[in-house]
Amino acid sequence: MSAVSQPTISLPTPNLNSTPTPTTLLKTLSSSHSLAHFKQVHAHILRSTHSPSHSLILKLLSSPSLPYSLSIFSHLPHPLPSLSTPFLRHLSRSSKPEFAFFVYQRLRNEGIPIDRFAFPPLLKAASRVGWLAEGKEIHGFGFKSGFHSDPFVQTGLMVMYVGCGRLTEARLVFDKMSYRDIVAWRVMIDGYCQNELFDDALELFEEMKRANIEADKFVLSSILSACGRAGNLDCGKAIHDYIIQKELVIDAHLRCALVTMYASCGCMDMAQQLYDQMIPKNVVVSTAMVSGYSRHGRVKDARLIFDQMVEKDLVSWSAMISGYAESDQPQEALRLFNELEILGIGPDQVTMLSVISACANLGVLDKAKWKHVYADKNGFGGSLRINNALIDMYAKCGSLERARNVFEKMTSRNVISWTSMINAFAIHGDANNALRYFQKMKEACVEPNGVTFVGVLYACSHAGLVEEGRKIFASMINEHNITPKHEHYGCMVDLFGRANLLREAVEIVETMPFASNVVIWGSLMSACQIHGETELGEFTATRVLELEPDHDGALVLLSNIYAKERKWKNVGDLRQLMKERGICKERGCSRIELNDEMHEFLVADRNHKQAYEIYEKLNEVVSRLKLDGYAPNTGCVLVDLEEEEKREVVLWHSEKLALCYGLINGAKDSCIRIVKNLRVCEDCHTFLKLVSKVYRREIVVRDRTRFHHYRDGVCSCRDYW
Repeated sequence: MSAVSQPTISLPTPNLNSTPTPTTLLKTLSSSHSLAHFKQVHAHILRSTHSPSHSLILKLLSSPSLPYSLSIFSHLPHPLPSLSTPFLRHLSRSSKPEFAFFVYQRLRNEGIPIDRFAFPPLLKAASRVGWLAEGKEIHGFGFKSGFHSDPFVQTGLMVMYVGCGRLTEARLVFDKMSYRDIVAWRVMIDGYCQNELFDDALELFEEMKRANIEADKFVLSSILSACGRAGNLDCGKAIHDYIIQKELVIDAHLRCALVTMYASCGCMDMAQQLYDQMIPKNVVVSTAMVSGYSRHGRVKDARLIFDQMVEKDLVSWSAMISGYAESDQPQEALRLFNELEILGIGPDQVTMLSVISACANLGVLDKAKWKHVYADKNGFGGSLRINNALIDMYAKCGSLERARNVFEKMTSRNVISWTSMINAFAIHGDANNALRYFQKMKEACVEPNGVTFVGVLYACSHAGLVEEGRKIFASMINEHNITPKHEHYGCMVDLFGRANLLREAVEIVETMPFASNVVIWGSLMSACQIHGETELGEFTATRVLELEPDHDGALVLLSNIYAKERKWKNVGDLRQLMKERGICKERGCSRIELNDEMHEFLVADRNHKQAYEIYEKLNEVVSRLKLDGYAPNTGCVLVDLEEEEKREVVLWHSEKLALCYGLINGAKDSCIRIVKNLRVCEDCHTFLKLVSKVYRREIVVRDRTRFHHYRDGVCSCRDYW
């Protein structure tokens, strides 16, 4: 047993003339709230000629100061269980539960009797401070004392083992109990839920029902929580049916658990129905509704609930910010975070992670830098999770250098840190460093996981490193015992497809141990499109549409194939089909941030307030580039237009408009950073390379899958993307 030092407190010296009666002293102690007043009363008791009553001593032991109470206890000549056990119970519930072990040590050392009722508070104290060794000693002492079969002691042992994270030992005690009341079942079920062993919790609940034990609202709330966190809607509905069948009263506590379960499982209509019946609506259940709607893409509904909340805590703010960040509305997430700042509510780590994620999705470096400074100023700089998120944020905002700086300054790194850095190199086309850091990771004895290998294979794929990709895929299986999943096979299909090794790509698809998904067929379909493999492209597009009939990319590809073959009737039929189904080809959209303001451009966009200047600048840029041999590549315009019209369509792509806006308004020699939602086309790629050379400007473009760094007429992707 760990040594527990007794606090040293000097007892008061009695110096009063009159001696109140014991009854008066007891009443006075009951109304004492300050230690000074308590000491005065204690002085009267010490001065009294009468021995203090049992009630008076118990009241003394509950003084406002725990160290003072312990000092009083240490001066009691022979405290019997009638005094020591209530005092142990008081200490186990206090802010310093470890003080209970000082009492236990004295009782053991002096051979003072310990009754069975002393064990639950001692075990509760061990649970609260996580003292497993002390808890085990008490377990052994209880066994020697003959209390091992006592249900109170057994339940206390379960509480201790659950609190110390030892579920196996808790279950052993539970299974040996000859009588289990509802409290024992509740402790075991709660233990499984706290440790995210939801299947075990649900299985134990079924066993409880078979034993004809009536569940109370606390057990039902725990089980509903388990169903929600495990996403088990069927089980959650069964519990709801059980509550109705047993005609149990659905109080606010249970209704809150039901709403949270349905919201967590995405059954928002039922959650809303139950939520509407709650009066008043507390912050916990309202936050659950916000999270539920956000998690399932219904951010407007989430915001409606959020705005109606009378009381909001940090958790509810974080839930709404996270909802925007994860629903591809990063600007709203940052706007809401600014409101939180104005209110003076300090963020926690969850909030900061959502804000960093929003910056990453937005891809705007200036905002990212400010949020990094904010995180450091608010004490998050040493957090492993925050630093890992910062690496990802900087990588997605186009600053590989800043991502690497965060990584190099970290005092500790885990597999996520290394994987984030490898992925950063991969999306920026720096395959050499991705492979180098992968090797350094293994040298640091950090075992790569499946996500790490996705990053390394992605790096190989986007750099055309076919042989390295083959070796890494083999090592994942043979050296690291990781079974490839869809995403790993998808990387290999992409690797071979980009390298125009389509036969090998098809072989991967055909030999996979499970059916190919939309992503893999889509990757092969894209490779066919890049390399002009019309017949195979048509076949893969058909496979994609079998799995996802409304897949806009496959329908557009088929339309493009027919357009290249000038089968305009087939093109018309497909476009009519898309129109009837409400399927639209995703429009190209590019964003650029200048002076803390975001500007968005669509293809042929003329809605911007500087539209006239932008198109004038575009004409000037095109004229200058033509002197360097530029000619618009209209091969990507697969609609039945005249050649001149095709040239205009190409020249009005969104990234060109964003670029011209940057040339007009950006500081001279500053880097122009653009974020695009689609893959950069061949013409824009050539155009951007030439602009970087002619205008001597660095240009960074983030497209759907990677970054392009244009400098002096050269792109970081080496024209392989």
